[in-house]
Amino acid sequence: MKARRQQAILELVSRERCSSQEEIRARLAERGLEATQSTISRDIEELGLARIHDHAGVRYVVPGETQQNGHRQTLRHLLREFAVTMTPSANLLVVATPPGAAHLLAEGIDRTPLEEIAGTVAGDNTIMVVARDDLSGKEVMDVLHEIMEENGR
Repeated sequence: MKARRQQAILELVSRERCSSQEEIRARLAERGLEATQSTISRDIEELGLARIHDHAGVRYVVPGETQQNGHRQTLRHLLREFAVTMTPSANLLVVATPPGAAHLLAEGIDRTPLEEIAGTVAGDNTIMVVARDDLSGKEVMDVLHEIMEENGR
């Protein structure tokens, strides 16, 4: 029962906007899976779900989705959803995100094989993207903008 419930939670937050534990509990009940709020809370913790703020409010997300969906496609989605501004400086790019979303976007950048990027450092709502040797922050910004503008594959 626990495995089935947790799988249903993963499916819910991957496909729908779920902003509270009560909303998750109600959606599970619609599927015939009854659970208490404390059980849902434990499941969320065990599954490693993150609660983030985006343009439409608060919601739960699955941080590891990048492996399941293809790195570049997921990065495109993450950039479109969470990159608020990009500011280049020397060999760095500073990316602003909504509160709580920086680590998700940084993980997407780090998991996507991009030869222009050495790595990222994420805070709560800001990411520092470090360009590889001899590249500028503007060149990295151009690469990320190009990914954002790609059509889905």
